[in-house]
Amino acid sequence: MLTITFTVADLARTRIAVSPLWEVAASIRLLKTRRPDRFHDRWARTARERIAGADLGLLFDLVDPAVWYIPDFLTPAPHSPFSDLDADLGALKRVPAEQVRADLDVLAYARSHPLGSLAEAQLPRQLPKANDFPSAAVAELYTDPAAGIALLAAQVRTYWELAIAPHWGRIRALLEDDLRYRGRQLGLAGPAGLFDDLAESVRWRGDSLHIRHRRFQGVRRLAGEGLLLTPSAFVWPNVYSSTIPPWQPTLTYPARGVATLWDDSTRPTPAGVAGVLGRSRAELLNQLGSPRSTTELAGRTGLTPGGVSQHLSALRAAGLVTSHRSGRLVLYARTSLAEALLQVS
Repeated sequence: MLTITFTVADLARTRIAVSPLWEVAASIRLLKTRRPDRFHDRWARTARERIAGADLGLLFDLVDPAVWYIPDFLTPAPHSPFSDLDADLGALKRVPAEQVRADLDVLAYARSHPLGSLAEAQLPRQLPKANDFPSAAVAELYTDPAAGIALLAAQVRTYWELAIAPHWGRIRALLEDDLRYRGRQLGLAGPAGLFDDLAESVRWRGDSLHIRHRRFQGVRRLAGEGLLLTPSAFVWPNVYSSTIPPWQPTLTYPARGVATLWDDSTRPTPAGVAGVLGRSRAELLNQLGSPRSTTELAGRTGLTPGGVSQHLSALRAAGLVTSHRSGRLVLYARTSLAEALLQVS
């Protein structure tokens, strides 16, 4: 059990934010799990196909489902509620070398201690040996943090483009919906309402938040820094907590509605959207619940491939569609703006 205690100042400074880097870490952890939860089966199969052959060794070595700790420098706290990947990578590149090594010290400790303790994780340790780390690449990161972080940032971007970016419109829409819900809960019932239904393993009692972890325990007394809450599309049914100083205490929890994230059941094209964009462009948006190629969209809509291409160019110029290359194919996906447009119509 992990217990987080709050002062009045901590409650005032508690905030909610979307973290693209947490989605990277959580999704990799899911991919490396022997049996990912059923919600993500199709995404996991596609993602594994797309990243096959990509140089992602260091990034994947840092995220191990068998270890209770993910190095905190991989997921620095976002500064705004709706951070983007570039901002998160900028924060990653600014992590001091001594902090990278300190976090890797904790990783080495976690690998040899299946049950973690917050107090023990903060104790100074002897200089780790190369075989204390999961790979030679991680040992090299410890030796030369500047070069290692540059390599890590490049691998994060590669993974993002292959596995996350084609789906980011719908993922971000899900996360933003959760942020709006939490904001309403906070306004209606205060902090108790904010924490009340984060997850089955999280409970608010008195002035403390209690998180049931299978492999980690301790008491984290906040001292005015507040708690950062980050919804995730990939952590269900678990929650992740980052509470080892000096990092911003963070709780990553399952976003509401994750079971519907990959639902591609075709719904009628909203008449309001068709009235503004035209029937063909509105139907193309409606069909982009999953990333699709021009040829596939032509087959689903009855439009010619040339016509589909022209409409997609206009939708992309309007910020409603993004494109991503997957091998020889160019796949198109809705943006979060398009998701919102379809939801309100």
